[in-house]
Amino acid sequence: MRIALLGAGHIGQTIARLLQRCGDYQVTVIDRSAQALQLLAPDAASATRVIDTGDAGALRQALQGQDAVLNALPYHLATLAASAAREAHCHYFDLTEDVAATRAIKQLAEGAATAFMPQCGLAPGFIGIVANHLAQGFETLHDVKMRVGALPAFPTNSLKYNLTWSVDGLINEYCHPCEAIREGQNIEVLPLEGLEHFSLDGTEYEAFNTSGGLGTLCETLAGRVHNLDYKSVRYPGHRFLMKMLLEELNLNKDQETLKEIMRRSIPSTMQDVVLVFVTVSGMKRGALVQEVFARKIFAERAPSDGGEPLSAIQITTAAGICAALDLFREGKLPQRGFIRQEQVALPDFLANRFGAAYQQSRQVQSIG
Repeated sequence: MRIALLGAGHIGQTIARLLQRCGDYQVTVIDRSAQALQLLAPDAASATRVIDTGDAGALRQALQGQDAVLNALPYHLATLAASAAREAHCHYFDLTEDVAATRAIKQLAEGAATAFMPQCGLAPGFIGIVANHLAQGFETLHDVKMRVGALPAFPTNSLKYNLTWSVDGLINEYCHPCEAIREGQNIEVLPLEGLEHFSLDGTEYEAFNTSGGLGTLCETLAGRVHNLDYKSVRYPGHRFLMKMLLEELNLNKDQETLKEIMRRSIPSTMQDVVLVFVTVSGMKRGALVQEVFARKIFAERAPSDGGEPLSAIQITTAAGICAALDLFREGKLPQRGFIRQEQVALPDFLANRFGAAYQQSRQVQSIG
């Protein structure tokens, strides 16, 4: 299967390595930066092309003859990339957390002869697959709570945070309204609100509203669930400082300045941990029951395949989109139109050679 992979950043490099090494995909990595393409491992891609990924015409031409497009570009290029994929008659998969982009891609998918599956990462992505799977076992759904954190293993600054993924994506989810269901009604809630504290495995965390993590679950569970929400997990104190920066210093109106400050002042790290947990409560056989899925996925300092070290966010994000592509190729997903993450069966995902990255993680036994 011929794959055009857009973006040669940290996540793109991991996707390229996974797909090329499995032997079932012929991968061409496309990026606007020749320097980024040169950082690919020698065996990570069969070909590379330097293309201005913001140029719709150049992108459309580069996609000709490809079977599928995997988009690992910044979220603001998602709609452009999906449009180019449709015009080139390619199947389309991406990692976007942006709600507006996902809605636009859903419209593009209407009547298309090819498949469009956005939001194939961690959150949105895997977290929605888990939540939907747990929800199916209930006769009546009360509460579905989804919590995800991509955190430094060794926080040292006041924000208790290091850059583990896209700064653009991080600030985007901190600044846009968040979807939720309250008392059976679809609503929007403010980002950075809804603060809660909890402990997991003896570590204290906080969680608060952020945009995009629910994916399409509000539509899928509409009319079935009483309360549904998604929150990002951080170490205590992070949300207070981000609110100060965004709201009191008005950097929510000058996001580019904030992004530049963070890129310049907050180190990135490969030593991170991804925390995933979902709680679902409701009625089963006449009894009120709660079920929990909780995992921690750690960075790989010495991968078993002998490759470069991988951060936890690289592992989880690349696993999500590679598993989605693999399941599609195997015919376990619809072959045309818009595909929701919750159309993926969790057992199929975890049994997949790429999705197994979540199965190999450490299951958390208790939540306090």
